[in-house]
Amino acid sequence: MNKLIFIFFTLLFFNSAVADHLDLDKLLQEVKQTQGGEGKVNAAREADFIANSGKQQQLLDAAKAELSKLQALGSQMKAQLATNSEQLSQLEAELSERSGPLGELFGVARQVAGDLKANLKNSIISAEFPDRTAVLSDIADSKALPSMAQLEQLWFTLQQEMTESGKVVYYDAEILSAAGEPRQAKVVRIGVFNALADGQYLRYLPETGKLADLPRQPQSKYLSLAEEFMESTSGQADIALDPTRGAILGMLIQTPSLIERVKQGGLIGYLTISLGVIGFIYGIFRLVQLSSVSRKMELQMNSSVANDDNPLGRIFAVAEKGSAEDTDNLELLLDEAIIRELPVLEKGLSILKLVAAVAPLLGLLGTVTGMIVTFQSISLFGTGDPKLMAEGISQALVTTVLGLSVAIPLLFLHSIVASRSRILVQILDEQTAGLISRRAGR
Repeated sequence: MNKLIFIFFTLLFFNSAVADHLDLDKLLQEVKQTQGGEGKVNAAREADFIANSGKQQQLLDAAKAELSKLQALGSQMKAQLATNSEQLSQLEAELSERSGPLGELFGVARQVAGDLKANLKNSIISAEFPDRTAVLSDIADSKALPSMAQLEQLWFTLQQEMTESGKVVYYDAEILSAAGEPRQAKVVRIGVFNALADGQYLRYLPETGKLADLPRQPQSKYLSLAEEFMESTSGQADIALDPTRGAILGMLIQTPSLIERVKQGGLIGYLTISLGVIGFIYGIFRLVQLSSVSRKMELQMNSSVANDDNPLGRIFAVAEKGSAEDTDNLELLLDEAIIRELPVLEKGLSILKLVAAVAPLLGLLGTVTGMIVTFQSISLFGTGDPKLMAEGISQALVTTVLGLSVAIPLLFLHSIVASRSRILVQILDEQTAGLISRRAGR
């Protein structure tokens, strides 16, 4: 068995050695073939180089000749450049000397064109005459001297702006609503100050070159003037003009209305107004009641029959029932009857007085609350932006105004009601004293 294994490994080794020997022979054969091919290529390159060696010298001589020619041309061009530079300097000095005043004139023209361009961009007249700034841009932005046509256009634009600023013009134009929707309308332009359409004031939008409705119109008194002005066809008419070309009008429309002012007061403001309305209505109601009682008492004084629909009639009825009593007892009965009538006549005076006293206190409470909000804004954002403090200050001031606005009328109303009540009580006292004196006389 061991002999068989030895014979097997011997055969394997012999086969491997034979295979390796065959691969080495093949590699040696390929190397010989490659060396033969490279030798032929190198020999061909050497022959070609020897054949062209004469041509290389010719090419080198030609390149040197071309270089000498170009160097001579470069020297000639440098001399010409120096000559041209000297001539150009002389011509520029001569041009500057000759065009001195003219250059200043054109500089002024460019400056005027730039200033006029800025004015026309924000001018309300540009809504009627668009695209007027194109020529002005060419003059202001160009470094070249303006042409005669450009100067004439500059003069015409200046004259047009001055002429149109003194006119009241009617024309049809496309107007943008506050929401950005276009519509056709008849526009009335008053110089460079205002533009009207449909009885309302318009604003000019430089970015679009069109007129648009204001986000909010000014007060009704200005709108009524605008409507009357648009309806007038001849003669003179009153109109509210904005000499600042929209600045004052912009501030007017930003002024809060009465309702917006009330909203700035917040919850305390609403509470103050509600309390004032309730107190005022109740005071008017009591005043009407006392006026009705006063008329009935006047009728009672002229009547011989006691009516129980008024305090004086009820006192007369007590006097008739106590006619059998002596004077002292009758006086006591009448005093008791007057005491019963006093709460009816003085009813509501304490409520009115209380509301009139509480309203300023509510205003003071709103003031303190608003200042707290203001100081909170200052602590968070500082004092750099006053708008952040405006809400608290508005609340503080508006609540104070509301409190005083409620208290002052209620004080007057309380005084009137109290005065009317005292007059009626005085009438009862006078009539009672008269009854007792007549009884004592009898």
